[in-house]
Amino acid sequence: MGERRIKHYSSNHKILLVGEGDFSFSKCLASAFGTGANITATSLDTKEWLQRKHRHAMVNVKELGNLGCTIIHGVSARSMKDHPQLQSKYFDRIVFNFPHSGFSHRAEYSNHMIKRHRKLVWAFLINASEMLTTKGQVHVRHKTTYPYSEWHIEELAEEAGLRLLKKSPFDINEFDGYVNKKGDGSKCDKSFPVGNSCTYKFAL
Repeated sequence: MGERRIKHYSSNHKILLVGEGDFSFSKCLASAFGTGANITATSLDTKEWLQRKHRHAMVNVKELGNLGCTIIHGVSARSMKDHPQLQSKYFDRIVFNFPHSGFSHRAEYSNHMIKRHRKLVWAFLINASEMLTTKGQVHVRHKTTYPYSEWHIEELAEEAGLRLLKKSPFDINEFDGYVNKKGDGSKCDKSFPVGNSCTYKFAL
């Protein structure tokens, strides 16, 4: 099978997907490639929690397994480089779609929540920077409107030793079958409007 592509991704890339919700983004890539052999898809949730939170998750996981994708549950973006199944592995693309540290009684625009989200993204970028191949890229999809703009993603990347390659508009319709999820709280299986969002591409 020859190389196949979808947007920024090639079937030849070693791809690590972080913080997957119902694994629909992973399935989108693997379906476009006709194989998941070079894809490692991870979720923070354990398999048991995943079954409870996302009604279509296990169907997607099964299809990904049939396509040869590596699935790992219980992986924290904050410490993924030390996970037993990810240690000493390097990737051409490391992707985190709409990172979020979870909901609380605080508003998204509160300093408390902004700091909490920034800590998550910073820790992810630190880990990702140590898991990249020489010409690898870290992709973060994120809303560009307030209060999400206050996360200052580019600043966090610079602190993690990464440089911005490109910031491009994100159109969810370009990834057929991808259904974004809240991932936490009573509405964890619900989607949210991505609105004005972009893909940040970082490299070493």
